[in-house]
Amino acid sequence: MWRNSKQHFGLLTIMIHWLMALAIYGMFALGLWMVGLGYYDGWYHSAPEIHKGIGILLFATLLLRLGWRVISPPPAPLSHYSPLIRRSATVAHGLLYGVLLLLLVSGYLISTADGKAISVFGWFEVPALVSGAGEQADLAGDLHLWLAWGLVLLSALHALAALKHHFVDRDVTLKRMLGYRIPLTSEKEK
Repeated sequence: MWRNSKQHFGLLTIMIHWLMALAIYGMFALGLWMVGLGYYDGWYHSAPEIHKGIGILLFATLLLRLGWRVISPPPAPLSHYSPLIRRSATVAHGLLYGVLLLLLVSGYLISTADGKAISVFGWFEVPALVSGAGEQADLAGDLHLWLAWGLVLLSALHALAALKHHFVDRDVTLKRMLGYRIPLTSEKEK
């Protein structure tokens, strides 16, 4: 139930997937909103602190997810997938993980450029390991912006591919990530 099987995603993988998706899109919206705030706006100081705290928790969740993939590998691709679809899915997932990791690291570099630790909702602090490296905040900020847009676009393509599998190919690709326990058959695993 919690672990992935050869045919289905486990409950932990499904929960982490959707939690991360919500957090990423929420963080994207928060980031776009907070950069437009003026100094005297009530959220000017608290919105970035929320953004940083969620970013650190998202980084921890990403590490958990990657570790869980090793402990509980994802289900095998559906048998009707062509070699191109299998390779495309592997590349797309690798890009999603890689861009998210770089996005989180760039956010950390922005937040610690002044040498101060990041407080995660007062629960704990993440120290500044690299700081004061010239224009660290500016360079990391530019990178962070482009990576955020890249991640949103990649994840939108990921979602469109899942919808294509569901509505055009009529296979169980999307249903597996929604937690359906469908017995798989060789005929498109309907």
